[in-house]
Amino acid sequence: MRRKIPNTTTLVAFESAARHESFTEAASELSLTQSAICRQIASLEDFLGVSMFRRTKRGVVLTEAGRSYSRQIANRLDAVERDTLSIMAQQGIGVTIELAVVPTFATRWLMPRLGRFHADHPGVTVNLTTQTRPFLFDQTEFDAALYYGNAGWPGTEAHFLMREYPVPVCSAALMNGSAQLSPDQIASLPLLQQSTRPYAWRDWFHSVQRKIPHDMTGTRLELFTMLAQAAMQDMGVALIPTMLIEDELQSGKLVVACNHSFEDEKAYFLIFPEQKSEKALLQSFRDWLVREAHDYQQSLAK
Repeated sequence: MRRKIPNTTTLVAFESAARHESFTEAASELSLTQSAICRQIASLEDFLGVSMFRRTKRGVVLTEAGRSYSRQIANRLDAVERDTLSIMAQQGIGVTIELAVVPTFATRWLMPRLGRFHADHPGVTVNLTTQTRPFLFDQTEFDAALYYGNAGWPGTEAHFLMREYPVPVCSAALMNGSAQLSPDQIASLPLLQQSTRPYAWRDWFHSVQRKIPHDMTGTRLELFTMLAQAAMQDMGVALIPTMLIEDELQSGKLVVACNHSFEDEKAYFLIFPEQKSEKALLQSFRDWLVREAHDYQQSLAK
């Protein structure tokens, strides 16, 4: 059955005109005449049976239907462009793993090790895209996800990598000359909160038998990199696993305020959709990643 889809030329013209809300600017961007853009938009509106633009004395304005459709089309054209650039980069050879990742762990832990996987698998490209929340694989192009949380995604296979062991860190200035701070001293300082781990400070204080009324109060930031920057700027104390801030600790930009951690019930997992779990390439990547995680944890135990 023939698909009910406008041709690509029409969609590209519409996306450009919608983004600029101008047929003139779209024509300039696409090296076409303004009349050609007008014809493409008219063709699209006839095809859809819906007006995409409202004509005014000053030009054109998107209708509500046009605004909604333009957002969806822009995302899909971006995806087609990414796929096209990917196959062009591979020159028709090699294979790709599309991996969803949590950003700081991918940047600070995975990236320094990924070269070893590429050395053993020279024909493989691993593309990384940040994704901080759970998602449905069948609604994305991802082959796997590097995820922090619980492993119970429906229809997936999860492989344990490691847990986090966060410690309170801050700038040397907030230490006020002390080698270590007590839990009560830490409680008296501003507590930097991570939005994806809202109970982190509560769990940490609970692990040292303290109950702090304001343990969920303070500046809220999404990423560990943001927390680290805030802590370096004397904004407060942050709970961060040391594996994610090795450079900052080594340089002295951050110091461990209290050398006490706790084991969170959540962990880092590599997650596959069940229908892809038998793919040899993904199994190779899984085996490599699990081995790297094991070796890293063994190095910490020495």
